[in-house]
Amino acid sequence: MRHPQGGDRRPWRSGLFAALLVLAVTVVVVSAAAAKPTAKGATVKVGLITKDATNPFFVKMHAGAIAAASKGGADLIYAAGKDSSDNAGQITAIENMVTAGVKGILITVADAKAENAAIAQARAKGVLVIALDSPTSPTSAVDALFATNNFNAGVFIGKYARAATKGRKVTIAMLDEHAGSSVGALRHNGFLKGFGIKKNDKQIACVANGGGQQTQSQPAMENCLQKNPNINVLYTINEPSAAGAWTALKKAGKSKNAVTIVSVDGGCAGVRNVRAGVIDATSQQYPLRMASLGVAAVVKFANGGAKASGYTDTGLNLIAAKPLKGVPSKSVKYGLANCWG
Repeated sequence: MRHPQGGDRRPWRSGLFAALLVLAVTVVVVSAAAAKPTAKGATVKVGLITKDATNPFFVKMHAGAIAAASKGGADLIYAAGKDSSDNAGQITAIENMVTAGVKGILITVADAKAENAAIAQARAKGVLVIALDSPTSPTSAVDALFATNNFNAGVFIGKYARAATKGRKVTIAMLDEHAGSSVGALRHNGFLKGFGIKKNDKQIACVANGGGQQTQSQPAMENCLQKNPNINVLYTINEPSAAGAWTALKKAGKSKNAVTIVSVDGGCAGVRNVRAGVIDATSQQYPLRMASLGVAAVVKFANGGAKASGYTDTGLNLIAAKPLKGVPSKSVKYGLANCWG
C-alpha cells in the first residue's frame, strides 16, 4: 500500500446508539478463516466507526454511509468514540461489530497504532477493514485506505500562509489534535513543508493540543497567547479548532487582518468562515465520498467481488477568498457548492 498522503442534525443520537451498541452486544468467539459471499437474500451488514459522533466532519461521513447503505441494500451499524482519542471505545466497537456479523468495517482510527490488534482479529475472521481519512501505522494494518492526502492538505495551507505573509515577520502557533493522531501528524508536517520551515524553527512560538474541538481549542489558544501575544500566523488541525481559536484571538483584541489563519476540512461552516474573513484558507476534503466508496466496497466484497486494497485518494482543493499568486485555489463559491460532497 502506498502511503497517502444533508448530515444527521442530531448527533446525540449517534452517540447514544454507539453507547447502546457497546452495552447490548455480547462478545462471542467466531471462527471463520475467510469471508464467504453473503447468502442469497441476506442483507449485508456494514460497520462504520468514527472518532466521535459530534464533529461535523464525522456527522457528514455518517450521513454518506447511511445513503450509500440504503442505495446498496445494506444495513449500517454505527459507533463512535466519546472523543477523538477514545481508543478503548473504538476497540470495543470493532469487537461488537464482528460479533454482529458485519462483512466490513470502515473506521477513522483514533490512533495510528492502538486499534491495530483489534483490526487484525477482525480481518482474521474474514472481515474487510477499510480506514477512512486516518491512516494506520503501518498502512498494511488495514485492507485499504480511502482518504484525503492529509500531508498535501497541510502543504497547501502552509504555502498559502507563506505567500500571505511574504516579507513580514511571523510568529506561529499550531493547534494539533492529540499525540498518536496520524492525521494530525500528516497535516502538521505538511504545513511545515509548505511554509518552508522545520519543526524546531524559532518562528514557532507555540504548539498545543486543541483536540480538533472548538471547546478545547479556545483555551489552548489562550495559553499560546500567554506564551507569546505576538502570534500572527495560526495553523489548526481542522475548522472547529479554528473557530475556537478565533474566539480566543478576538477576546485578546486581535482583528481578522492581524492573524493569518489556515485550516483543513472545507466543511460548509468552515467555508463560510473563509467568506467572513475568519479563516484565510482551508484545504477541502470530501468525507461523504470516503464513506460512499467504503460502503460500496464492502457490499461488493460481501457479494463475492474483489477485496478493496491499496490507497484511494478521495480528492482535495484549497479554498480561499483571496487567491494568491503561485498558490492554486478554488473560490468560496466553489467551496460552498462542494462542501463535503
